[in-house]
Formats: sequence, C-alpha cells, structure tokens
Amino acid sequence: MKTKIFSLLLLLSLLLSLFASCQGQGGGVGETLPGESERESAESAASTEPTPSSPLRVGTLKGPTGMGMAKLIKDSEASGANTVSLFSSPDEITSAVISGQLDVAAVPVNLAAVLHQKTNGDFLVAAVNTLGVLYILENGDTVHSVADLAGKTLYATGQGSTPEYILNEILAKNGLTGVKVEYKTEHSELAALMASGEVVLGMLPEPNVTSVLMKNSSVRIALNLTEEWKKVCKGEAVQGCIIVSKKVSESRKADLDAFLDSYKASVDYVLANPDEASETIADLGIVASAAMAKKALPNCNIVYIDGDEMISALSEFYAVLYGANPASVGGKLPDDSLYYKK
Repeated sequence: MKTKIFSLLLLLSLLLSLFASCQGQGGGVGETLPGESERESAESAASTEPTPSSPLRVGTLKGPTGMGMAKLIKDSEASGANTVSLFSSPDEITSAVISGQLDVAAVPVNLAAVLHQKTNGDFLVAAVNTLGVLYILENGDTVHSVADLAGKTLYATGQGSTPEYILNEILAKNGLTGVKVEYKTEHSELAALMASGEVVLGMLPEPNVTSVLMKNSSVRIALNLTEEWKKVCKGEAVQGCIIVSKKVSESRKADLDAFLDSYKASVDYVLANPDEASETIADLGIVASAAMAKKALPNCNIVYIDGDEMISALSEFYAVLYGANPASVGGKLPDDSLYYKK
C-alpha cells in the first residue's frame, strides 16, 4: 500500500512540475507560444482567400473605371460570379489590395507599378482601362494654350499619382516653371470650389469636369491634357489599369480570364449603349446622376486594352514617368514581369 501511495505521489509531482515548466515557456493561460501570433495571422489571412468555388473579390473606383465596369457589376449581382466593391479614393482601394481583401482591382497605373515593386511581384497588370481623363477648367477666357498658364495659380487634385505626373511632364516639356500648383485632397472639394466660382483655374478628371460644367455655365474646358500630352510626349497618357493577384492568376486562371472577358464586354456595352449604361451607372452610385454619366462618357476615355498593346502603351508611359521621377513607378523601370497575359 505504501508503495502505491508513493507511486501516486511521485506521478502527481511529475505532472505538477511539467505544468509549471509549460507555464514558464509561455504555454499558460493568456500567453502565446513563440510564432503562434504569426501562425494565427497566416491562418486568418488564408481563411479569407477565395476557394475555387467562391466569387472573385473585385474593387473599383467611382468614376471612369467604375463606369466601364457597370454592366459587369450588375451582371455579377445576379450571377454571383464576382463581388464588386466601390471605393472613393486610390488610398482606400490600395489599403484593401495590400491587406489581401481584393483579388482584382482598378487602380492608377503608377500605383500598379509601385505595388508590383514593393511586394516582389505579388500584383500584375492585366489590362489598361482608362486613358487620359484630365482637363483644365477656367472660369474666364484667358487660357487657350499651355503657355497661357505661365504666372498663374492652378488648383489640382491627384498629388502623388498620375494626374500630378502628367501635369508636371506637360509643364516641363513646354518650358513652364512659373506655374503655381495648389493641390486639394478630394476631387469633390475642388469641383465644389470651381462650381461656386471661388476657384478660377483648376485641373480635374471626369466626371467631376462634367459636374462643374453642369452647375456653372461660366466655366469652360480650357485645355484637354490628353491632347496636350500627345503634343510633347510619345504614346498615350495612360491613367487607369486592372491589377490582379499573382496567386489568383496561378490558382484560378480560368476564373480570372472569364472575369477579364466579362469586363471587356462590359466596356464595349457601356460605350455602345450610353443611354442604358448611364442609367445603370447612376443606379449603382458610380456617378451622381444618369444625365451626368451620359454627358461625361465621351470624355472619359474608357477602354479595354490587354496583351502586347497594353504592354506597349504602358512601357512608353512608364518610361516617361521614370525619366521625370523614378519614385513615381517604385524606383525602378517596370519590366515584363509586371504584366499578366491571358
């Protein structure tokens, strides 16, 4: 009997020692084993990744890129093939991309290059969806050429993105150094200031241009910066593109290619059917009204360009941006690894 009691006491002592040892190594209640938080983060992220049967998670900006995607968004609501989220600013959509919430996103082309560089190629460009959409508006009649901007104060939006780089290049190529550019954070803020007459000269993208013109008949389009770019630079002023997750492009290529086909069909539909498309655009909240969408569409330069034509257009544009400011494309001129081809 004494032997049995001694054995039980010994076993209990060993168990207590083992428990104390586990607590000392971080295994107690409320403590974390080494690497556990990282593993939990990875498992959490993995749980949000789409399975082959789940919808592709798509993000697009309000404005031209969203306008071109209008039919696809409407069709996706019915089919469930994609879930599409609308964002108001590049910063918002960038956060969603980096955090892994999106498989596909419409972003400014310089941002696509920067993301590719900074993530070691985790994101690829699949298509160009928007060419130049920038215009200089004037409440007056003094600006009829880029040279007429000399000595003036120009209000603008898009600092740190393609609008700033396009404007700077046009000014530089025209030899203008005395233009004072004041940047506003939001397109809507500058549009309101121009519509009210508080700002005389401003650079805005569509559909904000149309919004101002509809509210203030004294304002006119003074310069089309897409045309001004062509006068002094090679190629197009490419502003928007579709990026895709490299992981998704490898694991769900068929789904991704089907999405791209649907997107091209959506762009074609919007351009060929402005009346019906404008109603859909307004219903989805991409633009404030169908009337505004219809009036803005011709100036939005909505396109769908992929493959070799996409690579050619972007290569020329990136070369100009890199020459002016290497940081604008992530510090290194993008190579062919940036592109996804069906």
